[in-house]
Amino acid sequence: MTAHTAAPVAIGDAPLTIADVVSVARADARIEISATARERVTASRSVIEALANDTRPHYGVSTGFGALAKVQIPVEKRQQLQRSLIRSHAAGTGAEVEREVVRALMLLRLNTLASGRTGVRIEVVDTYAAILNAGITPVVHEYGSLGCSGDLSPLAHCALTLMGEGEVRTAADPDGRPVAAAEALAAAGIEPLVLAEKEGLALINGTDGMLGMLCLALTDLAHLLTIADIAAAASVEGLTGTDAVFAADLHALRPHPGQASAAANMVRVLEGSHLVQRPREGEFTRVQDAYSLRCAPQVHGAARDTAAHAARVAGIELVSAIDNPVVLPDGRVESNGNFHGAPVAYVLDFLAIAVADVASISERRTDRFLDVSRNHGLPPFLAADAGLDSGLMIAQYTAAGIVSELKRLAAPASVDSIPSSAMQEDHVSMGWAAGRKLRRSIDGLARVLSIELLTSTRALDFRAADGLGDPAPATAAIHALFRTRIPAPDTDTFLSPTITAAHELVASGAVRSAVAGVLGAPLD
Repeated sequence: MTAHTAAPVAIGDAPLTIADVVSVARADARIEISATARERVTASRSVIEALANDTRPHYGVSTGFGALAKVQIPVEKRQQLQRSLIRSHAAGTGAEVEREVVRALMLLRLNTLASGRTGVRIEVVDTYAAILNAGITPVVHEYGSLGCSGDLSPLAHCALTLMGEGEVRTAADPDGRPVAAAEALAAAGIEPLVLAEKEGLALINGTDGMLGMLCLALTDLAHLLTIADIAAAASVEGLTGTDAVFAADLHALRPHPGQASAAANMVRVLEGSHLVQRPREGEFTRVQDAYSLRCAPQVHGAARDTAAHAARVAGIELVSAIDNPVVLPDGRVESNGNFHGAPVAYVLDFLAIAVADVASISERRTDRFLDVSRNHGLPPFLAADAGLDSGLMIAQYTAAGIVSELKRLAAPASVDSIPSSAMQEDHVSMGWAAGRKLRRSIDGLARVLSIELLTSTRALDFRAADGLGDPAPATAAIHALFRTRIPAPDTDTFLSPTITAAHELVASGAVRSAVAGVLGAPLD
């Protein structure tokens, strides 16, 4: 069994939250099934068993699937029907999907199974939970899902594990070679399932993969948007810009909530700085900074508001029971189209656009530091000995290359559709693809912001040498943090490990913690 350090996550009485999904996916929180959920599952199963004994055909119970829904299956072949469904739909290929994504999608499928709307036996719910609690992770591949009917192929690979088939990774050796599912289940004391009527469909007919990736992305993006505010503020200071444009009354004139939050964060980070330009009587101050500095709250705020919209969509999906057909509370079993991934696919694509733009404005701030015509007295490329050294010239190239990639990834997946299943599934969402590219986008954003912070902390070295004044306590804390891992160079050094160290300080939360420690409270 895997070690569980996070608080257990209960399924069945209250809606799952994004935090619950992250806790199970990343912290291996243990899952518990409520008594209420057990009662619902048992009641809905009795409905399916009554239909299984009916002489009339019922989709998913006594018929084939998709374009083969008109084919009635005799009782003695229905177990084979379920096995064939799962084996044939487990058709993924390509690189393995990350463990946290697989765990998230499994938790979300389990949540629907426990809703009492799918008609599975309680044994299916218990086995699914036991596999997650044992830290057994099915091998799922990157390619295979069209996002309708849900994430069929990824979920089918997970369903194979319940049957004791396919390959998995174990908690004891998550990075080692995959092992046979039957072997891993036996080691954990879990009996493989023989699926009964309707259960194969219930295991694969959901948007759980794309929703799991959305929950993880929203968590990561919330962190990175705060980092973006910190990095932008540090760049304003390092470029001796003005913080007057971040005043609350100015942003109240255009009252987008995300914009107000971003501006407030930047004001807090810059509080106490002697490097920023502030109006003083009788002194000339810079009238306006470039857009990448002045408009940071507007861009970061728009991204925040986009994330807030995506979180609302995720909240609705987390209380949804997605399957086809579904067992309704009054005992009806009805076909529906709730498995279509459009609601999730759209916001996954929308977030990729926001991520690309936040990275783009960050890279523009980095570039300003390196150009003597725009950096207000700093040496070319922040080199210790310009000409002999190249300084951070190629760090900007790296950021630019990432931003170019993010712009390509911002092209929406959800506008595409390729018909499948003999034109029965003639319009699909491509939501899984939208989730996959968003994960890559968020990784790129973290690296671009890390390079910006690497650049602004280097600029502070030169500002200190020039005696222009002390930085804000918050930016001084970031500078001190970076110097614990990245010494100020007196000549060019191997730059790749330096960028990696900067990224680790951002990704680990160390930058946010350093700022919060000085300010006395976390930023929004």
